[in-house]
Amino acid sequence: MSDLSGQRALVTGGGSGMGAAIARALAQAGATVVVSGRRMEPLAELAAALPNVRPMAADVTDEASVRALFDRIAQEMGELDIVIANAGAAESAPFHRTSLELWRQMLDVNLTSVFLTFQQALAGMRARGRGRLIAVASTAALKGYPYVSAYSAAKHGVVGLTRSLALELAETEITVNAVCPGFTLTPMLERSIENIMQKTGKSRDEAVAALTAANPQKRLVLPEEVAQSVLYLCGVHSGSITGQALSVSGGEI
Repeated sequence: MSDLSGQRALVTGGGSGMGAAIARALAQAGATVVVSGRRMEPLAELAAALPNVRPMAADVTDEASVRALFDRIAQEMGELDIVIANAGAAESAPFHRTSLELWRQMLDVNLTSVFLTFQQALAGMRARGRGRLIAVASTAALKGYPYVSAYSAAKHGVVGLTRSLALELAETEITVNAVCPGFTLTPMLERSIENIMQKTGKSRDEAVAALTAANPQKRLVLPEEVAQSVLYLCGVHSGSITGQALSVSGGEI
């Protein structure tokens, strides 16, 4: 396991699912971790269980809110060493029923949030010439899935942003990577399973089987597996890994 003692990290969307698993892994490796999200209650619950985790509410789709979050972290803790842009959401609809509102919502929460988070993080990292920027994307960033065109487009954008920014920062010790999980056992996926059941009449087992069909291991990814991948990219021996989109998907991609 990477030793991150003395390092300061931020995990957006850190109240549940993959974000919470990533925050736990970073904290257990010795980092002091800020978890952010729109709702304070789940953040506070996570922080209560881990002494070196601090909750701070923020809306990562709002530039002023993101700036205020980073200003507060800098004042209370100092500059960040690790920033994980994990916040995201998925909504499904056939393309011909995808409204402009849904399109913009998916871009805001899945792509613009990464842009705003990384942009604020870079000021402190550039001053010291080092840091780790990691976006949690999806296998939908690397291939298409039906009925999630807006979500997939946004996640493809995350990988494009990651690759471009990595090249801009290649001569520094700031790395920029994306982690691309397949279908992962999280509250967000549970909502997708319920949606499939309601719309198709499938049982829960049938809905899960439909989601895992593309995974050669025929199972859901665990949040802890995603967290360990993030932890590796934060480690001292990952300095030459940048601009990558790491698939955590049982061999799907």
